[in-house]
Amino acid sequence: MTFDPRSVAGKTLDIASRTEVLVVGAGPAGLAAAKQAIDGGATVMLVDENPVAFETMGESVPQLWGGLMGGQIRNRNAMTERMLEARPELADLFETGVDIRLGTACWGLFVNHANLNWMPGSIAGLADADGGSQLIGFDQAIVATGRRDMGLAFHGWDQPGVGGISAAATLATLYAALEGKAAVVLGTTPETLLSVIDLVKAGVTIKAIVEQGDHPFADATLVARIEALGIPILTGETVRGAGFDTNGIHGIRLRDTEIACDSILLGLGAVPVIDLLQAAGVRTIFDGSRGGFVPVLGDSGSTTLANVRAAGDCAGIWGTKSADERVSRREGRIAADAALGALGKDVGSDQEPTMATIPDAALDIGYYRKQWVRTVLETLRDDVPVCQCEDVWAREILEVHPPRYLNAAAWVEPKSLTQLLGEGPPNPDQVKRLTRAGMGHCQGRRCREQVQAMLALQENLELGAVSLAVYRSPVRPLSLQDLSPAHEDPAMAEQWDSWFGMPRQWTPYWEIEKRYTVASLARETDHVTE
Repeated sequence: MTFDPRSVAGKTLDIASRTEVLVVGAGPAGLAAAKQAIDGGATVMLVDENPVAFETMGESVPQLWGGLMGGQIRNRNAMTERMLEARPELADLFETGVDIRLGTACWGLFVNHANLNWMPGSIAGLADADGGSQLIGFDQAIVATGRRDMGLAFHGWDQPGVGGISAAATLATLYAALEGKAAVVLGTTPETLLSVIDLVKAGVTIKAIVEQGDHPFADATLVARIEALGIPILTGETVRGAGFDTNGIHGIRLRDTEIACDSILLGLGAVPVIDLLQAAGVRTIFDGSRGGFVPVLGDSGSTTLANVRAAGDCAGIWGTKSADERVSRREGRIAADAALGALGKDVGSDQEPTMATIPDAALDIGYYRKQWVRTVLETLRDDVPVCQCEDVWAREILEVHPPRYLNAAAWVEPKSLTQLLGEGPPNPDQVKRLTRAGMGHCQGRRCREQVQAMLALQENLELGAVSLAVYRSPVRPLSLQDLSPAHEDPAMAEQWDSWFGMPRQWTPYWEIEKRYTVASLARETDHVTE
């Protein structure tokens, strides 16, 4: 059989190693899944990107670190030791034979399906802090990538000292490297208040918790725990800006008062980290009772890809689950049992019941996030970036302006979203392509949910009616050197230009059409050689 030399047919990939069960994330769900899988007789690889490289943290990846990191975070060995002390199960799993990869990000999962059917099995892309990237083969994957926080634009939010409360809690409890000591918190979700309790235990002073609504979003029992700590909850308030100078944040300006602080922590809603799942092709839906966009799941944590499962916060977030890590651990064990069964292994008599965990009574997280964005949107000036990486303002997003560096104001008429996007709900991907909002180094982690909420407000839609901008691999920012394979199939290297839709390198310039189209790419021509 003869293959088209410019197709992937007949090409080979350099697979560094293989494992039966790949677990991504070493939180409660990932640790429980890895133990269940190794106890069931499978070969297991456990990957966790912590400790995250300082340079990556500077881009607010994978969480909204916001410059809250102390200098000690640069000492990678010390941070690894801190992580092992905080999660002693890692050492136990290593002793039982789990292949543990710390400081290693999984930047992509690739599974053969209808539109991708040439690979030698399922493959994961891994990259470590030393700049190495490799492909790993797996039979079953359990994704337990956790959560991050939603961003919120206001004057000064791009200054060091404004970050996510989950990121702050990670720095304080996992790394003991949180720079801020006196914080004001925005938001009162259950996850936010639980993080506040953790931060207080770590020695952080919480000056106040700000809530735009008339009452806290969390239940009364959790609110009572906060009040017992003497922390004021200011309801009916919202942020108007941050006070800052060359030394960083020194206060926050609210609607009715100002408070001195050295950090501002965003707790408007924990976001399930679904980037790896969605980029792999897993179907996702908006479920307000599970924290926003989450994967479509079966009872065993199964997704719409047969050999990919989800557990922990990336599978859904709600108050009871956040307060008790046993819920996430149970999800991890259930997913591991299902993976063992798919591998034809005996899961034993102590198999977890395969039933979905029921979230709390539904909280309208969509309405809550929209209200927070609404309270600050009216005050955003044209010098406040919603997308920090690309410096895109709120008005430019809502009026769909092209990037300022194109100097397009003279030849582009202002248009409404409806005019540009046509019938139906606005699509953040279209807005991203036209304005560049969400196309920066942080890969939309600071602005993705904000843009979604702004479009929903503009068109008077429920939050779930507007999709998120899609994720694509690599879901972590990588250099081209990191992505380049150590060994490349010569047949693939010979045809590299066609993979990017580029004109053939040695095609005479007089044979290249003035308007280069996809149709012209499909035509073979004679090529000039050296």
